[in-house]
Amino acid sequence: MHRSKLTAILIDCDQETAETGVNFWSQALGMEAKRSNNPDSPYTSLSGGGVGLDMMVQRVDAPSRFHLDLETDNLEAEVKRLEKLGATRVEQVEQWWIMRAPTGHLFCVVPTKPESLGDDANSWED
Repeated sequence: MHRSKLTAILIDCDQETAETGVNFWSQALGMEAKRSNNPDSPYTSLSGGGVGLDMMVQRVDAPSRFHLDLETDNLEAEVKRLEKLGATRVEQVEQWWIMRAPTGHLFCVVPTKPESLGDDANSWED
């Protein structure tokens, strides 16, 4: 058995619209933009607003879109479960997988420690 849950919504913005995206989405959602101390980081966190999930604007070399992050305590088991539902592996990046849903939407499956998932995570039979 393994567990997983939705933990983040990322607003992917192409290189040209990334700064506009940070300004728009932070104001539209009533959230504070917190930039990384690393100037090369593509991520700007959005905090506040009572969302209950991590929200980030991410600068990408691709068309603008939204994507979800699913965290799991067993990466391979979760990826295989999602493949059985029709998802496909796109690319492994560091320790996580970028996947494509059967609808064409991209999402990430990210490993985490079991204790990080909390009591509200879904349990799945392997």
